[in-house]
Amino acid sequence: MDGREMESQPPPGPWGPGRPGDAPLIELWRQSRRWLAAILYAHKPRDVDLEDLMQDVATRLVQHRHELADPRDPAAVRPWLRTVAINVARSAGRRSRTRTGALPVLEYHAAIRSRDAGIERHRAGETSRARGRRALEVAMTLPPTYREPLLLSLRGLSQRQIAQVMDLPVTTVETRLIRARRMVRDELEREEVQSQEVRGDQMNEVLS
Repeated sequence: MDGREMESQPPPGPWGPGRPGDAPLIELWRQSRRWLAAILYAHKPRDVDLEDLMQDVATRLVQHRHELADPRDPAAVRPWLRTVAINVARSAGRRSRTRTGALPVLEYHAAIRSRDAGIERHRAGETSRARGRRALEVAMTLPPTYREPLLLSLRGLSQRQIAQVMDLPVTTVETRLIRARRMVRDELEREEVQSQEVRGDQMNEVLS
């Protein structure tokens, strides 16, 4: 599973050109946008555009900039940003906004990978990529308690950083990551067993 699949560029809209005092806010966004994308990805409905949600979070950050703790200290603002991101994702689900002009995130990245791989892809490599895509899909079905720390981990955050973002003890984060990875692995193994059984039944039908 490649955490870079969820990369999101900083939205341009809220940042007014030349607005005094915005430099610390923009730097805060630069440092936070990767793990914010992971949180939104963990909580958003499948048919809602990640970039739209990032734009909503950035807008709220600008609107409430005077109410925040020192934006030069990302750790002090992380709990507030996480709450905003979760609320934005859940609000999008309640509104059931229809996404147009683009594929859902997972299908989009699958298509990009297929295009970039080319015709001469090695069979083993293609199997590995397909398994990685399926593992990400399975991860997205986990309960948010396990999905969020797993996606943050894929973004490269350490267990200590995830604990700070989620306001949890490091030991709790470690336990949830272990369980999340086990749930993904168990589901992939179950699907593989089912696939082998289907292939065996098909072969028996051919030979009978």
